[in-house]
Amino acid sequence: MAYTPDQDHRRPDGADDQAVKAAGMLSEALETVERARGHLYSFHQLTGSAHATVAEAVDLLKGGAHDDLARRLAAELVGRDVLPGRWTFQIVEEYDDDYYAAFRELEREVRDRLVAGRRHVYEAEMKQRSQAAGEA
Repeated sequence: MAYTPDQDHRRPDGADDQAVKAAGMLSEALETVERARGHLYSFHQLTGSAHATVAEAVDLLKGGAHDDLARRLAAELVGRDVLPGRWTFQIVEEYDDDYYAAFRELEREVRDRLVAGRRHVYEAEMKQRSQAAGEA
């Protein structure tokens, strides 16, 4: 039996093909931004982990035959900004507060105006077409 979208995924009255596709494309772009944001958080956590490991290595090298290396690592890496004036938490916060927040807001506004705020209308219609073709 072919799939019929429920009310939450059905094209609203007056929404044409271009509007449904555009809303779907913008939602797909937001999904990509969500993935990029996840990678940014991975960058943040991995960099923090590396920072902690360097600090441990400095502690191991202090006071011994390699005190010069400990001092250099401490001076040049421990506490170092990853970008001028910024640690990774600042990069994440700026991304979230600026680009990510604006993207989410605009994606929601487009869905609200074009498809009555409904999510995945384009995909629901694709599922319906695909399953109907499979029955032919």
